[in-house]
This record gives sequence, C-alpha cells and structure tokens, in this order.
Amino acid sequence: MSEISKVTVILRGYDYNQTRNVMKALLQTSIRAVEITLNSSGALEIIREISKEFGEEITIGAGTIKNINDAKDAIDAGAKFILTPIVVGKEVIDECKKHNVKTVIGAMTPSEIWQCYENGADVIKVFPAAACVSRYIKDIKAPLGDIPIMAVGGISSENAKEFLDNGANYLGIGSSLFKKEDVENGNTEGLVNSLRELEEKIN
Repeated sequence: MSEISKVTVILRGYDYNQTRNVMKALLQTSIRAVEITLNSSGALEIIREISKEFGEEITIGAGTIKNINDAKDAIDAGAKFILTPIVVGKEVIDECKKHNVKTVIGAMTPSEIWQCYENGADVIKVFPAAACVSRYIKDIKAPLGDIPIMAVGGISSENAKEFLDNGANYLGIGSSLFKKEDVENGNTEGLVNSLRELEEKIN
C-alpha cells in the first residue's frame, strides 16, 4: 500500500484551518497520510479543499465510513483511501476498487479479520487496538498469515513502536498525538515537534 505512509494521522473534530495547519506541519516530516473522519463537521468539504491544496504531497483519506453511501461521498470528495470502524459489506470494498481508492477495513476478531481480507480489503484495521495487548496482532498473523494490519485506537507516541514490533504494518494515531493548545492556537512549530517525537520513536 505504497500510497499510505506507515503512520496515518487521524483528525476527528478538526475544522478547516486546524486541518490545514496539520498539513503544513506534516510537510516538514516523513509522515504522509491523514484521515479526516466523516463525523467531523463539514468533513466532506474539508476533504475536498485539502485534497486540492495538499493532495499531491499528502495522501488524504476519509474515516468513519460505515456504509456504501459514506464511501461514495468520500470518493466524490477526493479521498484516496477510506477507513471504517466496523466490518462493512463487500460492496463498499468493490466500490472503492472501481475508483482506485484503498480500503482500510475495521475488524477485531480473527474471523472478522479474515472475512475482510477475503473480501478484498487492502489493509485490515484492528480497532480498538489498545483494548488488546500489542501481541494480539502477532498472534493473529501466526495462523492467518502476513495480512497487512493497521493498529488504530489508543495508539500513541509511547506505545507505537511496541505495536510495530508486534506485527502491525501501519498505525493510525489520533487525539493523543498533538497537544490540544497547539491545535487550538495554530502552533505549527508545536505540531511539527509532536510529529518528530513520534518519528524518533518508531524509526
């Protein structure tokens, strides 16, 4: 999944200006993927505008996709990948494939993970990952094979490397990544520092 970097920054509840500030910070790091969740106010318009400005350098995805209509709306807005919090029907994955949009499909149990993989998901999102021990991913891969896994939910700079060391191929990191005041005040330098701290811990 070369279009998505090892880390996806999850933006839930960020307005347009806050999202844009994060994009500017990302350009100063190696992290090159962002998920804008559909349950954020004005999410589709933010995806549309941010994709126009930053889409050549940062891969913009849409999160909290729960059905085929959500997927179609996200694709129309310009999302290059989608993430779901739940197992979704194969028609969602098929719709994305038609438009060359990558799919990161949420699952938890071994049966769910295998079902999503068989349905053609590009990556399986183990969610909420921190509700399990990090070894859960390694244990799942033992019988199921080297399925591409993104660990999401409770991932932070502190435990990110632990999940990578235990078999996660990708990470999705949300609210724990940035200091709230840096987001609210548009402190790009503070945002960059938080991103670089994460880079140092996982590289």
